[in-house]
Amino acid sequence: MTNRLFGQRDVLDGANIASVTSRVSVSDSELPPQVVVLFGATGDLARRKLLSGMMHLALSDLAPRIRVVGTSLEEMTSDEFRQMALESVVEFSTRTVSDEHWSEFARKLTYVSQKAGPAALADAVAHAEMELGPGTRRLHYLSVPPKAALAVVEMLGAADLVERSRIIMEKPFGTDLDSAIALNATLHETFEEDQIFRIDHFLGKEPAQNILAFRFANGLFEPIWNRNFIDHIQIDIPEKLGLDGRANFYESTGAFKDMVVTHLFQVLAFMAMEPPTALEPGAIGEEKNKVFRSMIPLDPKKVVRGQYSGYRSESGVADDSDTDTFVALQCEIDNWRWAGVPFYLRTGKRLAEGQRIISIAFREPPKSMFPAGSGVGAQGPDHLTFDLADASKVSLSFYGKRPGPGMRLDKLSMQFSIQDTERVGDVLEAYERLILDAMHGDHTLFTTAEGIERLWEVSAPLLADPPPVRLYSPGSWGPNAIHQLVAPHAWRLPFERAWREKK
Repeated sequence: MTNRLFGQRDVLDGANIASVTSRVSVSDSELPPQVVVLFGATGDLARRKLLSGMMHLALSDLAPRIRVVGTSLEEMTSDEFRQMALESVVEFSTRTVSDEHWSEFARKLTYVSQKAGPAALADAVAHAEMELGPGTRRLHYLSVPPKAALAVVEMLGAADLVERSRIIMEKPFGTDLDSAIALNATLHETFEEDQIFRIDHFLGKEPAQNILAFRFANGLFEPIWNRNFIDHIQIDIPEKLGLDGRANFYESTGAFKDMVVTHLFQVLAFMAMEPPTALEPGAIGEEKNKVFRSMIPLDPKKVVRGQYSGYRSESGVADDSDTDTFVALQCEIDNWRWAGVPFYLRTGKRLAEGQRIISIAFREPPKSMFPAGSGVGAQGPDHLTFDLADASKVSLSFYGKRPGPGMRLDKLSMQFSIQDTERVGDVLEAYERLILDAMHGDHTLFTTAEGIERLWEVSAPLLADPPPVRLYSPGSWGPNAIHQLVAPHAWRLPFERAWREKK
């Protein structure tokens, strides 16, 4: 395999691997050997993210002692699966790989069809465990549609693959409170709660975790992180993409169930949580759950649902579909820190830009000494902005004096990007980080059964009485009603200025 993607991506040659692992190193003696059973191994997520992520972990010293047993309903040989994996890495990976290192990873891949039954899967796992030796653990990744998840759990039980194992569950975790409770109850018949990892890849991103560092490691910001200084918060995750061939999935979920419950609410918890007693899973999980318990149930009158024009013409979509491809809402947290501070959330398909932005608007001074026309307040309040894209940027905007005579003020900003540091090569992609955490049994960035059930409880009024969907044009920012929702404030996107790029 030639390095045909060189120049656009990091190259995992020998020198590069040594560099990465010297900087981001978890000694393999700390991590037991792992057999990863990848359900849905021929699916879109596996091809785009999971196979390349596992390749990176296996070729570094983060998790070198692993074997991947791919399985799905398709019938193919292990060699055919390896070829599919190679094509996926070439097409989608942010890193390319030399022939030597691809061959090393390919030897760690095998495949068995789910149609062959539990016994065949158990044999494949047993063979992989023999290669790895004693002390091997199992990690089952369920990259399957929600309706297929319980059948996979049943198969794992029948194959006697529950012992020494952990299981990663993909979203959504139910579609309402009753289904979430039923799903968790059924899961707990086979797996203990500490074996279950409900994944939200947004929390695996480096910038999402940087929120914790920013808040709790700096004496400058934590004292003002409350209702006394913050006016409102926006979590804005628009997408330019459409259905991308996922109509069957999307018709049963929509934007709210697909994105808000499992992504945006999780990010909100990081923003709003109290300082945990320690940087460890139990303490962080408890503080997130306190946020969820304090959330006021959603008011349908403070929700805008939308559907882009042409959605009903998509293949697999019903002619009278009421599915929301867009949602914007206001929610509130009824506790001492956040009482009276609105949180505005927005996400949707086929919007003007693809962004992942958290914007914190600070309260304006109670009285201004500056004369009319000076420019103070003309460009809105001061903002602290987190860009949750992989580039990981933070910006603090403020008013400063324009050089020259008189007192004219301009909106200025201080910006940070991970690209400005010497450790940009240390960044793990979200799925890589979360898979590695699950191997270590670290629940910090995963959702609990209690948390997800509470979020569906908060969502119950909206699910029972959803407002009608409003049409919006593809390439826009959603229905016009979003401006009334956020008034007297304004949406931060689109930005009035571009991020500064490193020269």
